[in-house]
This record gives sequence, structure tokens and C-alpha cells, in this order.
Amino acid sequence: MNIKQLAFGLLTIGLISCNSTPKEKNTDTTETYPDIKIVGAMKNVMWKGELRSSIDLDTISDKNGLYGLGPVSYLTGELLINNGKSYVSKVTSDSTMTVEKTFETSAPFLVYGNVTEWDVIELPSDLKTTQDLEKFVDDKTTEFKRPFAFKLIGEVSSAIIHIQNLPEGTKVSSPDEAHQGQTNYNIANEDVEIIGFFSTEHKGVFTHHDSFLHMHLITKDESKMGHLDELKINEMKLYLPKK
Repeated sequence: MNIKQLAFGLLTIGLISCNSTPKEKNTDTTETYPDIKIVGAMKNVMWKGELRSSIDLDTISDKNGLYGLGPVSYLTGELLINNGKSYVSKVTSDSTMTVEKTFETSAPFLVYGNVTEWDVIELPSDLKTTQDLEKFVDDKTTEFKRPFAFKLIGEVSSAIIHIQNLPEGTKVSSPDEAHQGQTNYNIANEDVEIIGFFSTEHKGVFTHHDSFLHMHLITKDESKMGHLDELKINEMKLYLPKK
């Protein structure tokens, strides 16, 4: 082998080595959160006023076991995707709302993913509040990839949900401004389904700064749906995705 051939061989080996490194890194990144997709960020909506659509829900092609949640664009309602069905709730008065089943809507931020198989866990009787639930879910999922979707099915003693109802044309540069028009609703002694997403790493992205949970509640009769703020559990089962 002459000097030119040797140099060419070393150069080729070097190029192959350089090209292989990014592929390995990309593979690791892909495997970190393969089941959950996040579009936009809560903090950009609240602090930067990015209220317009970041995603049209009808563009999500895989509806099989699809779950997701977020607000409606321009903060005019709440969104929930529950097992491939999409719901939009909007304020009609201090005590009433509309809940429409449709994918013809959009969101400034959205977290979503597909789950088709669940493990079911009976919640202990002393678990009553959102804070209890957060700790219980965290303890039960130390081996899980995060974030992940979960759900609760059963009866609540009481709950408070809200629906965003920002007046048209409002400019937003803080959470206080973003929550103008927000309307709260009380739920008492009702059978419900709660869809949630858990992460210790996404505060300000799809969970609030003081929580690992983002949850939306829908009543069994599908007449009420909104972002879950407070919860007192009567008897519920927790559904976690099969690993």
C-alpha cells in the first residue's frame, strides 16, 4: 500500500466514525419518549401570548387508542381526546357549558399519544386528593419512560374543573391575563373519566409549574368536560400503560 492509498483509507475510516456518532445520539433521543408527542408549550401561551394554532387535531392520523389534552386556540375552550374521540368544551354561562365531539379544532399546545393496553390498579382508600394521586402515580412508575398517559375511571366525591374563555382580541403576556374569562364548574358525586399526562420534566410545557400532572375530566354522560383543578376521590381505578 502506497502513502496515497494509506491516507485515503484513514480518511474514509474517519468519515465513517464521524457519521456514526450522530446516528447513535439520535437513536437514543428517539427511544427516550417514543409514545408521547408534545406540540407548543404552556409557558409560551401564558407568557408570550402565542395563542394561535400550533396543531390542527384532524391532522393526527393515528386515532387508535389516541389520548390528548390542551386548550382550544386563543384560549376559547378545552380539548380532550379520549380513546380516539375528541371533545371540545366551551363556556355558555357561569353554570353551563357545551361539549361537542369533533376533531375540527386546534390547540396552541397539545400533549398526546397512543395507548391500547392498560394495567389496572385499585386506588387505596386513603388516597383522596390530587396531591395524593401525584405521589401514588410517581411511586408506581419509577421504571416507566416519562412522560406517559394515564387515566382514572370511577366516582368522584367532588371536583372543580375550569374552561378557558378568553375574550376575543385579548393580548396575553402573563398567566393572570391568560386566565381572564376562565369559568369554574363544580362536580359532585358523579361517575367520571379523567385523562392525564405525567412528567417530572415538563413543568411549563404541558404541566403547571407546581405539578407533575395535567388532567382533564369528562363526566360519564359526556355533558361536562374541563381542565381538572381540584379532586376528591370516592372510588376510582387507575389505568397505567402496559410497559
